[in-house]
Amino acid sequence: MYTVQKLARLAGVSARTLRYYDSIGLLTPQKNESGYRLYGSVEIDRLQLILFYRELGFGLQDIAKLLDDPDFDETEALIGQRKLLLEERSRLDLLITNVEKTISTKQGESRMANHEKFEGFKKQLVDDNEAAYGKEIREKYSNAEVDRSNAKMLGMDQEQYEAFKSLEQEILEKLEHAVKEGKSEGILGQEIADLHRQWLGFTWGSYEPKAHAGLAEMYVADERFAAYYEKAGEGAAQYLRDAIIAYTDKLNE
Repeated sequence: MYTVQKLARLAGVSARTLRYYDSIGLLTPQKNESGYRLYGSVEIDRLQLILFYRELGFGLQDIAKLLDDPDFDETEALIGQRKLLLEERSRLDLLITNVEKTISTKQGESRMANHEKFEGFKKQLVDDNEAAYGKEIREKYSNAEVDRSNAKMLGMDQEQYEAFKSLEQEILEKLEHAVKEGKSEGILGQEIADLHRQWLGFTWGSYEPKAHAGLAEMYVADERFAAYYEKAGEGAAQYLRDAIIAYTDKLNE
């Protein structure tokens, strides 16, 4: 059995952190007759999972829901964590290689092809999207469709990648002004919807108005999508959804 101080040293966390986890019910220790907190193998294993998920960016509330789920399988969770960690290692290895090639190029020891300069950034973008929205997108559009989209993203050359990011920024900037206007079916709203269609073209294999409209609905239904576009102003996600629906309705006429 471990006391708070001993477990804190073992796990590399502070005693205050362990006490906080206890106060919110995330990691509840055993108590001896004197009322001292003690941690056994069960608590140690749970702390290991908590720290794993913290490293992967999970919030404490999400970790608690996950670990307290009656269907939670610790072995399956560890297998899933290993997969995520291997993906993160792959991304970091790619970024490290990118930096090393850049240093070598700057020192005149080698030359770096333009397309190599953006490999790490594209991989990170794909990985971040998978982590944030992968489950929902794959359920809606199928694994094959999402894999094709990711492959298209990773296959972009420098010019395409820069155009993709530039168009994304242009949409947000125009959306900021359009929300104040409040006419999603107007000229500006429809221009934004068309820019959004062009933006999707960088990663979609083919364009379908129905799929575009379905994605727009997710921008409102899912708070994570909504939060991204709300950076352009309150109501921006709703405005974009309405603009896209009006746009796709015209295409279907």
